[in-house]
Amino acid sequence: MDLRQTYRARWRVDHSLFALLAVAVALSVGGCDSGGPTVTPTPIAGTRDHPREVNIIAREYAFAPPIVDLIPDETVLIHVVNAGLDVHEAVIGDMAVQDAWEVAEAAVAGAPPGPTPLVSVPPGQAGLRVVVQSGQRVDVLWTVPDATIPLIVGCHIPGHWAKGMQVPVQFVGP
Repeated sequence: MDLRQTYRARWRVDHSLFALLAVAVALSVGGCDSGGPTVTPTPIAGTRDHPREVNIIAREYAFAPPIVDLIPDETVLIHVVNAGLDVHEAVIGDMAVQDAWEVAEAAVAGAPPGPTPLVSVPPGQAGLRVVVQSGQRVDVLWTVPDATIPLIVGCHIPGHWAKGMQVPVQFVGP
């Protein structure tokens, strides 16, 4: 076989592979639903006997999901997972609760690294506070209050709130 015949044979093989790849891509794209984004169904409210599980993942310096869906008066089993390297917390409460924790934890801003120092807020402004070490998960059973006051999930380890570590709670369902 001379050089021209080798080149033609190679060209046929390369183009055949390209054609097969094009068909495979067309079939995979054609099978995709192009009807737009799907809507997450409204969750079913949890009860004390069967709480609904809610995951909140903390990392430097954000929470996932970007909005936490809760149903007023439901019971939830909250899994707070620290996927970051720093200690984090999830404080769930209204803005007054968030402000109280921000002030309380600002007093320990110079504390050495490690477990968060013991801090407290005035009674009635505690909200729900879950402190989680790096790589750990803490589970808490909690009954969601009624939907009269907007709630926020925030981290008040010194500097974290200011870096944007906060997400809103969206009340859904009944």
